Amino acid sequence: MISQQDVIAQLPAHLQPFVAIQDYSAYSPRDHAVWRFLLHQLRYSLRDSAHPTYFDGLARTGIGLEAIPRIEEINLCLNKLGWQAVAVDGFLPPAVFMEFQARKVLAIALNIRSFEHMLYTPAPDIIHESAGHAPFLVDIDYAEFLQRFGELGMQAIANDHDMAIYEAVRQLSIVKEDGNSSTADIASAEADVERLQNMKVAPSEANLLARLHWWTVEYGLVGELSDYTIYGAGLLSSLSESQSCLDDRKVDKRALTLHALNTAYDITAPQPQLFVTQSCRHLSQVLEEYGRHMCCYRGGASALEEAMTAGTVVTSTYNSGLQVAGKINRVLTDPVGNAIYINTEGPTQLAYEGAELPGHGIQYHAQGFGSPIGRLRAMERCLSDYTVDELKRHHIEIDTQVTLHFLSGITVQGTLTAIVRRHQRNILFSFEDCTVSDVEGNVLFDPSWGTFDMAIGDTVVSVAGGSADQTAYPMYKAPSHNVTAAQAVSDSARAQFELYTRLRALRETQNADPQLIEHILHNDTLDWLVKFEAYEISHSDALKQQLNDIAASNSDDVRVLIEGGLQRLAAVTT
Repeated sequence: MISQQDVIAQLPAHLQPFVAIQDYSAYSPRDHAVWRFLLHQLRYSLRDSAHPTYFDGLARTGIGLEAIPRIEEINLCLNKLGWQAVAVDGFLPPAVFMEFQARKVLAIALNIRSFEHMLYTPAPDIIHESAGHAPFLVDIDYAEFLQRFGELGMQAIANDHDMAIYEAVRQLSIVKEDGNSSTADIASAEADVERLQNMKVAPSEANLLARLHWWTVEYGLVGELSDYTIYGAGLLSSLSESQSCLDDRKVDKRALTLHALNTAYDITAPQPQLFVTQSCRHLSQVLEEYGRHMCCYRGGASALEEAMTAGTVVTSTYNSGLQVAGKINRVLTDPVGNAIYINTEGPTQLAYEGAELPGHGIQYHAQGFGSPIGRLRAMERCLSDYTVDELKRHHIEIDTQVTLHFLSGITVQGTLTAIVRRHQRNILFSFEDCTVSDVEGNVLFDPSWGTFDMAIGDTVVSVAGGSADQTAYPMYKAPSHNVTAAQAVSDSARAQFELYTRLRALRETQNADPQLIEHILHNDTLDWLVKFEAYEISHSDALKQQLNDIAASNSDDVRVLIEGGLQRLAAVTT
């Protein structure tokens, strides 16, 4: 069995800080009882509404019904499918989550929802992440769709507003799940999310992909508008919404198309509409239709300008293979709209095939980077395609004064001091005492600014979110300093843990302990879940009546849980 540490060691260095170690001993007997109740209840309530793959997938991915699964057990099953699992704490930055997915790694939240929030929790938890997401990995088409989603998601361009919403939603989930949070704390966190959601900001690529992810991976239906089943993990892990979503009078059903990207979602409320896909192949078709319009595939001036508007670090890849990673703050174009010069501001990295070029990291290019794009006059091919001997014939060689006239009118003039080549292609020239000017004589680079490093390539073929080499230029230096707090457990609740343990032993050994059942029946301070487990074993009419009384006098959530559980047990025994 592969250990958690072995799986983590296989990950790139920039992802490892986001992984946690599952301490199985930290789960209380009540945590296991919560898992058991909800998994049995979900299996019962989803018997007719979940896609059949779900039930097959639960067993084949190491998701048992009786106790919280170990990450190692899940990995043992996922490895047979070509996937792996790691434990994480709460929400991940979207790009990090997507990269895990692209690498066929399922990120599973460590925490399990609290007893008080059994019906719904805003925080990621192990029920949602494992029992919701893992089962459908047994479907090859779906698994390929999920991985491809990750590949596109990790290249999507995000904006500052996306990151602000991520932090606000993460904070809201932490506050809501922390039993020590005050009403004011929760209201303040909710207000922050609402304020950001109400801001009129054009959705970024990352935001549009997040919407598609929400309406498919999390809240998707499959089939026809009049005959569908559930495959979305958010629905499959929610007792309440997996039932309410079936009411076509309350929840509008729409055929899945790219128009789903126009529909925003609210993570804090039930969804007023859902989208129905015909098949996993249909999911992939919709994803690819959006993907081919993304900046990472489109390239060119429009992609560079979109990245400039986003105001975040992106990687611009020239057709030579050189990658420039930084915040774009200027894009010059010619009269027909071709990009002819770009500038970045702040720390910038130069890389090739995802590896930083030696000496060209963010410390060296701390103030930014600028370079022309395009072909030279009197040269038939891209400058990157010329051999060293061919360059000499065009009077381009090291330690000589070189003048480069671009078709755009930009001129580069200085002493060529270095040529960087990769895979028999020129990707970077370095000049000293260099002047760069445009067709109108405006200075784009002055000799007093130091060495001019010129990217080589006649087009920018891709613009993707994030840096090229994230180990050398990490986008997220560490997980958010706010993490999901350990659930507060009262002394009275802790005293009940022994009862949960004894009931589990009775159930597993099929023994009887009338004294224990009587003790639970006559103790009014106990959790309803303890009494439910005692009733499940004893079928005591007195306990059943007590549970009905508790349901009638408690919140809607408790009533739904108890009544649903009793209905399930009645169906099993008839």
